[in-house]
Amino acid sequence: MNTADARAVSSEISFARGNFYLPREICDTYLPGVVSVALLLRNDEVMIVPLAGQSAGGLLLNQRNARGDRVIHAQEFFRNKNLPEELEVRTVPVHWSPDSAALVVRGLKRVA
Repeated sequence: MNTADARAVSSEISFARGNFYLPREICDTYLPGVVSVALLLRNDEVMIVPLAGQSAGGLLLNQRNARGDRVIHAQEFFRNKNLPEELEVRTVPVHWSPDSAALVVRGLKRVA
C-alpha cells in the first residue's frame, strides 16, 4: 500500500455493545481477504490481528451489510478485559502498525 492509499482510508472505527464495526475501506486496505482475527490488549490499545487461513480460529470478521462493512462480535473479549460495552455507538481512532502487523485501536478505557 502506498502513502496516498493510506491517507484516503478512514482512520476510525466504531464500537458498541461489545462489537467492533469496521468500514469496508479499512478492511479492503488493511485486512483484504481476512476471515478471522485475534484481539489482543496491549497497554491501552486493542490490536486487531489478521489470522491466516480459515482454520486459524479467532473471531470471525462478519459482513455487516451489502456495502461490505464488517463487524467483529467481541463481547467476551470486552468483558474479560474490563472494556466498556457501551450502548451508544462510539467512534475511536485506528491505525495500521507494520511492526505488529495489526490494526491498532485507541481510545477504549478500562472500567474499574
